[in-house]
Amino acid sequence: MTRSPPRYGGPPCTATPEPVIFVVQLVRLVWRLLWFALTHPLLDAVATLIVVAWMGLGWPGVAGLALAAVAGLAGMRVIQPEWFARFVAVPVRDWLRWCFYRRRWKAAMTLAGLAPDYRGQPMLPVLDRVHKAGAVDLVRVGLVTGQAPADFADRSENLAHAFGARLCRVRDIAPGVVLLELVRADTLANPITALPITREVDLARLPVGRCEDGTPWRLRLVSTHVLIAGATGSGCRSGAFG
Repeated sequence: MTRSPPRYGGPPCTATPEPVIFVVQLVRLVWRLLWFALTHPLLDAVATLIVVAWMGLGWPGVAGLALAAVAGLAGMRVIQPEWFARFVAVPVRDWLRWCFYRRRWKAAMTLAGLAPDYRGQPMLPVLDRVHKAGAVDLVRVGLVTGQAPADFADRSENLAHAFGARLCRVRDIAPGVVLLELVRADTLANPITALPITREVDLARLPVGRCEDGTPWRLRLVSTHVLIAGATGSGCRSGAFG
């Protein structure tokens, strides 16, 4: 009578020592802090100024620094409104809109079927940047490996309702990247009054109407041909201008 060879399960499982786990987690934390500091130089400068003011003058120094910052921003708003809009107002507004989408991102992607499951874990598309262009939010999204822009286009209605927009359009702007155009209000619902006539006319950027995001629609008439057409009975004529 022959004996069958003994059966072995698998390699014995040994628990990772707690000191090793602690060291690994500490290294990860330090690396994340260093990476955050390297990728956010402006925040680093602000934090350094606050620490220096606190160590040198205490609370009065921090309060004085805050008052100086407010006074500087107010002066920039009055003297250089374009700089204020470019470096302060627009970034702050875009960051607030990014926070809005960040709060709803996981639920919207999961319930819309845009977070595929991989090895038991949902893979969320990356919320990259958000830019508020008038009544339209431009949301840049990084696709998950295996996704296509058509997947987002098929769920455009779901995304519009999830983020409280009137409609959502999907544009393919780069490999693995799409741009969501979320229209929050209809700026063309009301008729546009006649634009004022000025003495100086810029034929390279002639304002003729309003875009969907609420910004002026400027038409280029220099070194180009423009065809304007309208439906029969609408009171428009078609013609060409050179």
